[in-house]
Amino acid sequence: ITTRGDKTLVSTRNFALSLFSTLCSGHTGTPRAEKMTNGTNSTGLTVAQQLTALMGNSDEFFLLMMASLIFLMQAGFAFLEAGSVRSKNTTNILLKNILDVCIGAISYWAIGYAFAFGTPSNFFIGHGHFFLAGIEGSQYAHWFFHFVFAATASTIVSGAMAERTEFSAYLVYCAVLTGFVYPVAAHWAWDSNGWLLTGVGTGLTYQDFAGSGVVHIVGGMAALAGAAVVGPRIGRFKYGQPVQISGHTVPLAALGAFILFFGFLAFNGGSQGSISKPGDGVVVALAITNTVIAGSSAGLIAMVIKRVGLLGDLHWSLLTTLNGALTGMVSICAGCNNVYPWAACIIGVVAGIAYCAWSQLILKVMKVDDPLDAVSVHFGGGLWGVIAVPIFATEGGIITSGGTTLAFKALGWNLVGMVAIAAWTAAITFPMFGLLRVAGVLRVDPEIEEKGLDIPKHGEPAYPQESYGHGWQLSPPETTPPKCRAKAMESPPDYTRDNSRMLAMTHPAVMAIPRPSIAATPAMMEFDNEAYQGPENPRM
Repeated sequence: ITTRGDKTLVSTRNFALSLFSTLCSGHTGTPRAEKMTNGTNSTGLTVAQQLTALMGNSDEFFLLMMASLIFLMQAGFAFLEAGSVRSKNTTNILLKNILDVCIGAISYWAIGYAFAFGTPSNFFIGHGHFFLAGIEGSQYAHWFFHFVFAATASTIVSGAMAERTEFSAYLVYCAVLTGFVYPVAAHWAWDSNGWLLTGVGTGLTYQDFAGSGVVHIVGGMAALAGAAVVGPRIGRFKYGQPVQISGHTVPLAALGAFILFFGFLAFNGGSQGSISKPGDGVVVALAITNTVIAGSSAGLIAMVIKRVGLLGDLHWSLLTTLNGALTGMVSICAGCNNVYPWAACIIGVVAGIAYCAWSQLILKVMKVDDPLDAVSVHFGGGLWGVIAVPIFATEGGIITSGGTTLAFKALGWNLVGMVAIAAWTAAITFPMFGLLRVAGVLRVDPEIEEKGLDIPKHGEPAYPQESYGHGWQLSPPETTPPKCRAKAMESPPDYTRDNSRMLAMTHPAVMAIPRPSIAATPAMMEFDNEAYQGPENPRM
């Protein structure tokens, strides 16, 4: 850059254009010197065109990164569900979470995206771009982002139907949910021609920024349908009263919940869809802030409700706290971009109460066995989230506007959308699960259910008994003297004896077996205490 007037401006402009050209074309290193003519470079792009390309690339990169973080939520669901079931069904539930991705990707690629956002389309459904045929290059990031949303809706169902569902039935309903049920609901709410978004002449718009209704009501209602039709697990109810069936590892469930907390930040923040326009960063930051506040307040309230005995006992419950926090994050999805942080706190408090209420309703009133409380978290939280947006919206909300007629109409339209999405999902999933039950392919045989699905269905137990224990014979602790010098053994250890009882002590599935007594065998090890001399250095 020179130091004289016009030369400085021209040289600076040339350098900037060269830099933008390098960024947009994907080159790295020192920008190439290119011949500039009338504001264009050798590629023929003007400054404005290159800036537009850079902004488009930034938005696509933002969507891809946010979707990748949301994709990690599949691991969170897998750990949470695996920790919440018994050890004999761990492999089964993990494989189902893997197939949420595999089946969901194929069905959403083949028909799901076409139904949701394909062109041409009408107010009800899209009907173009099957198998992504004819889409623009910039739409691949959009497809990936909405695919992980569809996979999330499907994963919700697997937890509610865990430990007694036939594997073949899972293949069917996963494909139907990701390929048809979720895409149609997404079209209604998020496509430019969808009837909920356009308001069909009412002048109203359905408000659901990140899917409290589209994702979580769909997944929660499908989970309720599946759990109700398949029936409770053997032993879950006795004389009409629920009996506790605990999962086999609380730490794994907690790890899964933490991953879900992290994924929700991208789930809600990424729903802005872009990062290059003025104000995008503020919206993303607000969405993430509100997500943290709502989830935290909901978790605290659910924990306190459990502790004061409103749910039947007096404990500081980890699992209740985790599910309460997840319910808060589900509830804030719809309005995370459009409410103040104080409103997010209130939404979270009500979400914590709603989780506890729905959990009791589902189990004790409806007698539906949901091992993960997925219906309470997603359906209950989703309902409250859709209702909360028009109440607390920063502009035009019932509270912020002083209760105008338009604000109440907005609430009414959101209620219409909430009921429509729930009814649509129920109308498809209840008959689907009913037909699977009539065909005899919905539920496993009672013997397999009681013994576990991992071995007969997959041949791969999550915790193989033969992989636990070791080949050493241990002396009883009470007969082992302090540090001493051992004489030579009179006979070598017997490594050929049956160690099955000792191995059983360390196997998670049979930890309740009492520790067998080990008879002392002095001949195995003999110590010469009299000849033993202490260490020369007392600090050793």
